[in-house]
Amino acid sequence: MIKDLIYDEFQNNVANLLIRHRSILDVMTKLSESTARINRALAKSITNCGCLEVKAQKQQIPKNITLQELKDYMKTHLSGSLCPTCKEIIEHEIGSSLFYLTALCELLDLNLYDVLVKENDKISTLGIYNMS
Repeated sequence: MIKDLIYDEFQNNVANLLIRHRSILDVMTKLSESTARINRALAKSITNCGCLEVKAQKQQIPKNITLQELKDYMKTHLSGSLCPTCKEIIEHEIGSSLFYLTALCELLDLNLYDVLVKENDKISTLGIYNMS
């Protein structure tokens, strides 16, 4: 499938670029750093830009609902939507995180696509009971 090829192509491109950050320690710390940068960019979209707001309060869950119905009552606590600038920044940071996640797969001789397929199979099988 074409989609399979995109994952493999991405992983091959990452593998070819792993020169300076080839150490597992470099990749581990760069992955953590990229995740922190996503969080920072998201926080700045709230605190500096204001395109997003967090309106958090205790989740109101009625008694006697099924697990399937729970999703209808859970809130994201987000209000607004990303402006084009914040969206671009967050997409960039997520892209960097994907790069280092893929680099980790490469160094551990794992195939990103296979990992994704296994995780998808697991969540498809377990459904809403996969709340880990």
